[in-house]
Amino acid sequence: MTIFLMLLAVVVFFCLLLATAMQPLRSQYSLAELKRRAKHSEAFVLELDRHELYPALTTLLRSVRAVLIVLVVCLSIGAFGWWLGIVLALVVAVIYPSLARLPFIKKLAKKIYARLEHGLLDFVVRFERLLHGFREPSATSDKPVEVHSLEDLTELVERSKEAIGERERRLLVSALQFPTKTVAEIMTPRANIDYIKSSEFLGPLVLDELHKLGHSRLVVIEKDLDSIVGILHLRDLLSLDVKQSSSAEHVMDKKVVAIAPEVTLEEALRSFVKHRCSLLIVRDEDSNTVGLVTLDDLCIQLLGYPASV
Repeated sequence: MTIFLMLLAVVVFFCLLLATAMQPLRSQYSLAELKRRAKHSEAFVLELDRHELYPALTTLLRSVRAVLIVLVVCLSIGAFGWWLGIVLALVVAVIYPSLARLPFIKKLAKKIYARLEHGLLDFVVRFERLLHGFREPSATSDKPVEVHSLEDLTELVERSKEAIGERERRLLVSALQFPTKTVAEIMTPRANIDYIKSSEFLGPLVLDELHKLGHSRLVVIEKDLDSIVGILHLRDLLSLDVKQSSSAEHVMDKKVVAIAPEVTLEEALRSFVKHRCSLLIVRDEDSNTVGLVTLDDLCIQLLGYPASV
């Protein structure tokens, strides 16, 4: 029985060395960059899982080491008695971290971990809440943050709450995201577009309804939103004569500029400047109106407030 306990203690001690040498793999990229890459390549999905589950994996391995240490102590006492067993357990506690750094131990542990990784990831996904209770508070690191992409820089700015004020942080994030955002992300969708028919007479009641909408401009349609024929600027309705005698088609600006939904905000801004307009109609490849975007929308994305403010 004593020999069996001794052999079992040796096996458990060797397992302790392997568990200590095992280190969860961690990507060099930030979480934001991994999420971006995972959308375009399945190869980064596993790296994203590793990054998100790294704390839980570390907690799991730490728990396994703790259990193995307890087993080594118990087996040593069972095999050699209390006094000698406790002495051996103390020696094990002192030397096992150094032995775990031996090259052949680290190499073997790396191979075993590679085979067990998928199973470990599945395990921590199922029991992540339980492992969270045993997690140690994360220590701050003095290691410089590496920036690999625009998403990394944006995330870094958003986390810098102590160094950068809220308004300045919002402006920086907006400016960083501006060149990559598309018109489709910020446009007013078709269902929310307010309009007026070109034949509509601009009497007092109609004008009152237009002002209640709160817009400084409205699209003018002939039949439906796929037949936009102009833009009505409410500032042009200040003349009393116009209010009393004109329909929308006589007052509207007939210049209608269209843009595709996949166009970036940077390109959209160039279109505003080129055509000297303040509203663009967003149309798909079949010339159907899918939304509209205003200069104020772009200013909000870039500056945090509309140009009219």
